[in-house]
Amino acid sequence: MDDLGCFLRQLSATEPLLWLGLGSNLLVRDGGFNGSVIAMSGALNQLTLIDALTVRAEAGVACAKVARFAARAGLAGIEFLAGIPGTVGGALAMNAGAHGGETWQWVCAVETFDRHGERHLRTPQDYHIGYRSVQPRAAGEEWFVAAHFRLAPGASAAITARIKDLLERRNQTQPVNQPNAGSVFRNPPGDHAARLIESCGLKGLCIGGACVSDKHANFIVNTGTATAADIEALIQKIADTVQQKCSVPLVTEVRIVGEPS
Repeated sequence: MDDLGCFLRQLSATEPLLWLGLGSNLLVRDGGFNGSVIAMSGALNQLTLIDALTVRAEAGVACAKVARFAARAGLAGIEFLAGIPGTVGGALAMNAGAHGGETWQWVCAVETFDRHGERHLRTPQDYHIGYRSVQPRAAGEEWFVAAHFRLAPGASAAITARIKDLLERRNQTQPVNQPNAGSVFRNPPGDHAARLIESCGLKGLCIGGACVSDKHANFIVNTGTATAADIEALIQKIADTVQQKCSVPLVTEVRIVGEPS
């Protein structure tokens, strides 16, 4: 944490910053990112109990590891994190969720850094929190470096069994064995993006090496030769088709950064 604060303090105020977890919800354009990338995974990786019901997880800890840690401690609520292949920092930034659970419903506090390398302790009341969306109420850039999860007591065996069940469901319904950037679009109110995409006959549609997954229509898989441009073009094709045929605007969940080649 001290090194990170020092690094931020010496950066130019105009230097573009990309905070990177496991990259599981990220598409980097083929020209790369023209700025500094701060890779959290493997660095900010402490995972501890603050008290009997509160887990502190730094931003580089894998979500699945947090779920298993809580299960061993007999703490319930965040089992869904086991099926999210990202880090705590990414889960905080987008209010990641699955199987009816969302990250911020269990957050009681977060630790952040600002552009000047100063560290802050914030609460959920400091943010506008919505479906796959987290926006600070105050002006200024800050980034998440740790979360405090306030959980519910439970039986370790039952919590672990629920995690196993959720992972089996994920393996059955998602293309986990093919390269992808997770769910491409947010679910529209009262509907599912995958249902809309499939209803338009887009399953299996390819542009270059990028294809709509035959297993889950809201995933785009790289069959081996896809460029970021292929994937982005397919995202646009899907959105245009669903808008034209269903009159529903799809909003991307995957984050697209960087410059074209």
